[in-house]
Amino acid sequence: MTRIRTIKDLAELAGVTAGTVSRALAGSELISAKTRERIQALADEHGFRPNVMARNLRTQRTGAIGVVIPLGHETGQHISDPFFITMLGLIADALTERGYDLLLSRVVPTDAQWLDRYISSGRVDGVIVIGQSNQAEVLDRVAAHYRPLVVWGGHEAGQAHCSVGSDNAAGGMLATRHLIERGCRQIAFLGDPGALEIRQRLEGCRAALAAAGLPAPAVVPVNLVADRAYPEIAAYLEAAGSPPDGIFAASDVIAMTALRTLSEAGLKVPGAVRVVGYDGLAFGEQTVPPLSSVRQDMTAGATLLVDRLLRRISGEDAPYVMMAPDLLVRASS
Repeated sequence: MTRIRTIKDLAELAGVTAGTVSRALAGSELISAKTRERIQALADEHGFRPNVMARNLRTQRTGAIGVVIPLGHETGQHISDPFFITMLGLIADALTERGYDLLLSRVVPTDAQWLDRYISSGRVDGVIVIGQSNQAEVLDRVAAHYRPLVVWGGHEAGQAHCSVGSDNAAGGMLATRHLIERGCRQIAFLGDPGALEIRQRLEGCRAALAAAGLPAPAVVPVNLVADRAYPEIAAYLEAAGSPPDGIFAASDVIAMTALRTLSEAGLKVPGAVRVVGYDGLAFGEQTVPPLSSVRQDMTAGATLLVDRLLRRISGEDAPYVMMAPDLLVRASS
């Protein structure tokens, strides 16, 4: 196999100019889709990745930061999700204040190279990833050779990628202790622990119950999307026979859906069941009843994401940040 080291080598192999190859690999619509696909296929076949650093030295930086939402375990989620909308707005504000544009991508990973392809496009100076989903291994692998990468999410021992997020285990303990203090003894956890943040919230819930000498929570791995979570929560309540007296939901969207499902099942909140969510989103004030929630300081989080990323772009070794959450007590608990 011919060894491809430079864009010029790839251009000779493809029978086009180096400029055409450069634009094709960057996804430029000035190049036809057929040509872009042929050049990308040749690059993949020969394991070629453009030297983005070298190109940036010639052209200076792009002035854009990529913000990527990977949906590896919840492919039905959309950018219109209340959490994503809130975080995106805050990140956009923080980037604008620092003179950067935002390039947004929602990615449903189909293989382990999705982030490599995004980075090698050369369209951005750095990447902020919102949520680890089930892609922690991909993030760790890429972080080993690509420094300007920061992730909103949880942190665990041995993690290679730089993350900013709340202490999810502490948040899980806050929510569960609150439910216990309010008299709950049979607690259900609603959320899919396949994602790191949700798994850590469940670990905090379990730890609080164990410390109180209470049984482990019933774990109901419901979807993060409301219209999918609704039938899953309804099925759980129907199959459970005796409903839990406390629910800790892994997100405010799940908690809001649980409020609706409980109401339709004739179970009063907080009379029969107390409910606590996670995120502290603004809509929690408008639910019926208003939603208790573990609050993540997303404004500070967005600022820290941008700060850590720009420090890494400049060559600094900016470490991860784990923020302490707090509890917003409202009528649902």
